[in-house]
Amino acid sequence: MEFRLLGTVSVDTFTGPLPLGPAKRRSLLAALLLSANTPVSIARLTDSLWDDTPPLHARSVIQGHVSRLRALLVGADAEAYGVELVTLGDAYVLRLPETLLDSQRFEELLTLARGQRSAADMVLMLKEALSLWQGPALSGAFAGRPLQAAAHSLEESRLATVEQLAHAYAALGEHNRAAAVLRAEAVAHPMRESLAAALMTALYRAGRQSEALDWFHRTRRLLADELGIDPGHELADAYALILRGDPGPDAGREGGRNAPDRQGTARGPVRAGGSGDGPMPAARPAADRRTGPDGGATAGPAARSDESPGGTGSGTGGALGPVPPRPLPVPSLVGGPHPTDLLPRAPRGFQGRTAELAALTRAAAGEAPVCLVTGPAGVGKTALALQWAHRNPAAFPDGRLFADLRGFSDTGEPALIEVLREFLLALGVAPRRVPESVAAAAALFRSLTDRRRLLVVLDNARHSATVRPLLPGGTDCVTLVTSRHRLEGLIASDAARPVPLDVLEPPDGTALLAGVLGEDRVLAEPVAARRLAELCGGLPLALRVTAARLAGRPSWTLAGLADELADERSRLTFLDVDDTGVSAALRLTVQQLPQDAVHQLARLGHHPGSHFDPYTAAALAGTDPVVATAALERLAAAHLVTETAPGRWVLHDLIRLYARGMDPEGGSEALIGVLDHYIATALAAADTAEPGGEPCFVLPEDYHRPVAVRDFVDRAAAMNWLAAERDDLALAAVAARAAGFHDRAWRIILLQWPQVVWRVRDSWSPLLELALDSARAHDDAYAESRVLNLLGWVLTEEGRTAEAVALLERSPLLARQAGDRLGEATALINLAVVQAEQGELDTALEGCGQAVELAREEGDAHTEMLALQHLARMQLTANRPHEALDSVRTALDLGPEHEEIARRVLLLTTSGEARLALGEEGQGIRLLDLAAGEAEHSGYDEGAVRALQALLRVTAEPEYRKRYEQAVRRLTDDV
Repeated sequence: MEFRLLGTVSVDTFTGPLPLGPAKRRSLLAALLLSANTPVSIARLTDSLWDDTPPLHARSVIQGHVSRLRALLVGADAEAYGVELVTLGDAYVLRLPETLLDSQRFEELLTLARGQRSAADMVLMLKEALSLWQGPALSGAFAGRPLQAAAHSLEESRLATVEQLAHAYAALGEHNRAAAVLRAEAVAHPMRESLAAALMTALYRAGRQSEALDWFHRTRRLLADELGIDPGHELADAYALILRGDPGPDAGREGGRNAPDRQGTARGPVRAGGSGDGPMPAARPAADRRTGPDGGATAGPAARSDESPGGTGSGTGGALGPVPPRPLPVPSLVGGPHPTDLLPRAPRGFQGRTAELAALTRAAAGEAPVCLVTGPAGVGKTALALQWAHRNPAAFPDGRLFADLRGFSDTGEPALIEVLREFLLALGVAPRRVPESVAAAAALFRSLTDRRRLLVVLDNARHSATVRPLLPGGTDCVTLVTSRHRLEGLIASDAARPVPLDVLEPPDGTALLAGVLGEDRVLAEPVAARRLAELCGGLPLALRVTAARLAGRPSWTLAGLADELADERSRLTFLDVDDTGVSAALRLTVQQLPQDAVHQLARLGHHPGSHFDPYTAAALAGTDPVVATAALERLAAAHLVTETAPGRWVLHDLIRLYARGMDPEGGSEALIGVLDHYIATALAAADTAEPGGEPCFVLPEDYHRPVAVRDFVDRAAAMNWLAAERDDLALAAVAARAAGFHDRAWRIILLQWPQVVWRVRDSWSPLLELALDSARAHDDAYAESRVLNLLGWVLTEEGRTAEAVALLERSPLLARQAGDRLGEATALINLAVVQAEQGELDTALEGCGQAVELAREEGDAHTEMLALQHLARMQLTANRPHEALDSVRTALDLGPEHEEIARRVLLLTTSGEARLALGEEGQGIRLLDLAAGEAEHSGYDEGAVRALQALLRVTAEPEYRKRYEQAVRRLTDDV
């Protein structure tokens, strides 16, 4: 057993995390863990659970959460670990060995690390300490003031540990590693000057002086813009250290005094000729300078260490290599007869993209802008870039350069030196004067493009590192990069401005077809043309291949080809022509991916739904959500999946078809995995939405429990998931039935019962009829009875009482045959509801009474409460208000008020109507107003309508009329 505060507040066991439930319960646990083995008063817990004035029943809520938490711990055999939650007067104490608490282990490791004499041992312990963090401290808890302060303190400790780790790396001379651990935190905390100063120092000592200075200037500007202040002494000292060229007292192997600098020369006291006669001169003589393209003097390049006959030149007594010859002057481009233009021709038949072209123009308006056009294979990135580049040649009087970096090509990427050589030759540099190293050639390219207005188009880039040496040096130059990857490193390091490219809308897709086929042919079949655009998924490459097929076959109709493309099994085949097509483009993207991402993509192709989250992706691939998230991030970076909302992803239809063909044999395994994932997650959602409810079924015998199941923090989160996933759950059930997994199909549908109850008139009957067919396909009396119960009730609410009776009359007998006594009770309740509507009140009352007794015998408070709720309604209809009030009181005593919102609203409504029937108008109106208010607050519009209808029968208060109309409108809009 392990308790976690360094991330999401949780309790991990061998069988998985405990289902802690609402955020306030996590807050309670966090408050107890922060004071582990010490009593925590009710007052302190109240401050932790509520940020403002706590409710009057705060003590009861805390007691309820303590009781539930204690039950969870007991159920997880906490006593065996020495864990116990006890009450001490007006306080609670959570007793546990401190080794079970991650924050305590974190502090112990820090204490041990500080006592180490070896920097290497200190690094190991600090890394172990930081590995305990799995996200922001106290995540998932309600952030009351005491918990906010605790989370802030823990985060400060973590950041201080990161800085200590970087210092330990520096002591080992591993400055690049120090920079790596500091950079992520400096990005996340841009105004923490100590981090920025430490990062600058690490970068400088790693030989990355320009990056260090760049980081200083960024931080300085941010402090000035956001806070109106100048850098503090830490930043200023780090800046001064870099300007002085002082490596500092703890510089080591990577960045020590004798380490090679970026030109390969030694910084330390290397003596000329190895004779020890004197120090190396601090400055070069004037003769060793060269003239730049603008006529100014610039420092000449130093000797490369690998060309020195005496070795690397990194030792203090080694011989200094031969002095390099004076560099030849670079020819000036001023006065050239024509500006350089390497652009390919403008694309033919270009359509749409007005917004993206405008976005490029805006992005190119800054200082030395880098514009980044990203999108999936075949979406038209190169076409957009060339269209924009050709629109206004006068904007770039000094020329336009173009290079295909072939980041996703079978032929491989060109060597950077070859690209730079082509650029330099185009700019007028003589072939013999082009440097041989990438660093020198890139420096010369930046120098030549300084103070010029030049466009550089870098097409099909795969990595940010490939792009950086090709960036021009002038502030008036524009760089336009296209890539199937997001190149976030380029955004971070060079402030690249992304212009994401999506698929074409149907009108633009149709226009593209017309541009190739001619308007007459498209206008002759406008419906078929639009259908073709939709079947091609708005992907320009697919549309152009389609147009090429039709152009070469004038006798073919657009409708005929559309019919061919409608068959998913052969669609990709029809979207390939010669060596060009969707499959070829996707293959080139996929072959660049690591194997785990390829496996994930292949399994996503078998997903029956329209979208997925990391849990769904993990279930499909047979991994865990952490691994799945990493794979999804890689796929998103390659534009093979699209994140439509945080943690919510989709596949383009054509990519889905391609992915499905990557692993056709894995379809059955992937489907079983995702079906059982939906079952597990829907069970967790139902348990959170309606806690204490009797499970609606047992799990299948061959059920595969997912590695991890989503934990819902409260009822709202559970209901939101059920609502958001409704369509995909339906698609999963249909896929399960089609594959013969009937035992999964009816379970996935039935588990949506909390949402069915919440939105009963939202056309649930077709889905429930599919569940009924699946239950009968297995000849399962248990399943059939359970489905009939819910379907019959829905039909009753839809006013289809005759159909409901025909179904519900069979349900109690089926439940009895299956030995399902709680199912029988539920069946009797639903049948009684229909009988009451048909006027058979005595029969209905008897049936509800039997259901109450069955539920009591089984000890199930949830089903008993449900039976009492309907019994009270029937007693009120039978003009027996006193009995109705007794039933309501009994029911309310059974259920936790703060969890059973829908049931509580209906019981309060019945109670209010009973008071009105007894002549207690004031009390009745108060109860009905309370019921309506709680329903509105929780989003239970059906309950609000019922309570407000009852109010309007006894009062003409305009406010009630207004609220009633609003609730009806919301209910109508949701249907």
